[in-house]
Amino acid sequence: MRFMASYDFMETMRNTNQWLGATAQAIGAYPAFAMVPNPAMEMMRAWGEVTERTFQRMVVKPDWNIPSFTAEEDGKDHLVSVDIEVAGAFGDLLHFNVVGRKPRKRKVLLVAPMSGHYATLLRSTVMSLMPDCEVYITDWHNARDIPVSAGKFDIEDYTLYLVDYMRHMGPETHVIAVCQPAPLTLAATAYLAEEDPKAQPRSLTLIGGPIDPNANATDVTDFGHRVTMGQLEEMMIQRVGFKYPGVGRMVYPGLLQLASFMSMNSEKHSKAFQDQISAVARGDAADHDKHNKFYDEYLAVMDMTAEFYLSTVDRIFKRAEIAKNLFTVAGKRVDIGKITTVAVKTVEGADDDISAPGQCVAALDLCTGLPDSKKASHVEPGAGHYGIFAGRSWRNNIRPLVLDFIDANSPPPPKKAANKNRAA
Repeated sequence: MRFMASYDFMETMRNTNQWLGATAQAIGAYPAFAMVPNPAMEMMRAWGEVTERTFQRMVVKPDWNIPSFTAEEDGKDHLVSVDIEVAGAFGDLLHFNVVGRKPRKRKVLLVAPMSGHYATLLRSTVMSLMPDCEVYITDWHNARDIPVSAGKFDIEDYTLYLVDYMRHMGPETHVIAVCQPAPLTLAATAYLAEEDPKAQPRSLTLIGGPIDPNANATDVTDFGHRVTMGQLEEMMIQRVGFKYPGVGRMVYPGLLQLASFMSMNSEKHSKAFQDQISAVARGDAADHDKHNKFYDEYLAVMDMTAEFYLSTVDRIFKRAEIAKNLFTVAGKRVDIGKITTVAVKTVEGADDDISAPGQCVAALDLCTGLPDSKKASHVEPGAGHYGIFAGRSWRNNIRPLVLDFIDANSPPPPKKAANKNRAA
């Protein structure tokens, strides 16, 4: 029996949200309740407020909300314009244009995960790179909003989107792939190495991605071996309802992906919400406190096309086509050994319970045509999955290492012309 369709579920949540919001407001509206201190009523009001915000997060795509940027060279505030560089049915290439600032020499393409969350999950990563780089990012679309007429979108299509983005940005680009897209970004780079070598990026940094899921299995990476593709299609794939532009499209709902991730640390998430309810009841919570800042993003989920989800499980996890260097695009094998000039660095978190250490560094062994001088790896002590691209470990330790890697694999600055009038 299929799960309840995600859109029926979301409608139920929306109705619940409205009821909770009205309940919370009503509790504070009656003078009798306001006059008599009642801890139980305060807790109920707080519960309604926190729950209402929780459900709102699940149905709205977050804004980038990047404030004005102070440029170091002039000390002035500059507006940040989020511009579409390349538009596509399934995703756009965005540029964070700091208006009026001199362009940065480092040109970085951030490849965002398409694993249930929007690209805004990397907001803090983007902001941390903006002072030193021209930052571009892949902004994948919610599959429920993509008409069936746009066609399919599987991991081969995803790879070709990355190829197009790299071609558009040019050979001076430095690519950083975070988590899920690491194997396909490696494949896209290898595709260019053979098909269009002049369009290859300068460097490729792979952060916490399942290049070889079997190198150090986790509950997430081992999931693909515990179920059949038929079971996955029956249990996980649902059809978009008539209210959305993608009506009729088969998708893997983001809510299911979110539920699987939260179940891995259910006690931690449960305690976080209990603590937040208590903080709201005491009047100690703020709209932009640490809890809300994290969950406003973490709970905002998007659907994936069914073919992308199923082909990821089948070809990346079950058949390990990237790990075995057997990945194909349009029937042609993509040989990772063809990468000979693009510097490759891997970054892993020692405490990553999603892509454990060993899974990502496997990329270096696949790059058989790349000299050791262009290979690098780093394992961050004490860092979990989120920390290696958005937390303190990223800001204080990993980000400086990545920038150093980019600089080490960038062309040297042009030499200044000799002064012809200089005395002999």
